[in-house]
Amino acid sequence: MIDLDAYTIRIFLHLLGVTVWVGGQIVMAALVPAIRGLGPDAAKIAANRFGQVAWPFYALLVVTGIWNLFEVDLGSVSAGYHMTLGIKLLLVALSGVAAFVHSTTKSRVVMAVTGGGGFVAAVGAFVCGVLMVT
Repeated sequence: MIDLDAYTIRIFLHLLGVTVWVGGQIVMAALVPAIRGLGPDAAKIAANRFGQVAWPFYALLVVTGIWNLFEVDLGSVSAGYHMTLGIKLLLVALSGVAAFVHSTTKSRVVMAVTGGGGFVAAVGAFVCGVLMVT
């Protein structure tokens, strides 16, 4: 029988958030060139709709990330774990800030920089998360 405990639920929800936040950015990056061909506002409309889905999952990531922290005895983990955690927290914040700026700016240059930078930060946070459990 499968044991559906709090640990399993917490990790499932966190990975679901990662799937939508990071995976959705990959899908959007692949689709935007094709979507632009549908009309001048098509990419903006698609991006806005993506944001309506992605932001709740970013919030889910933050909430389950905090929950994860409460489940770790930070006094008993290595300095490397603490360093990786600090980098992950910074990257999570950078990813969210960059995505927010990306979705609110009118400047194409700022949009490009924050879109790419936010994605790199999101992937980096994901990698740090993997490192923390291996």
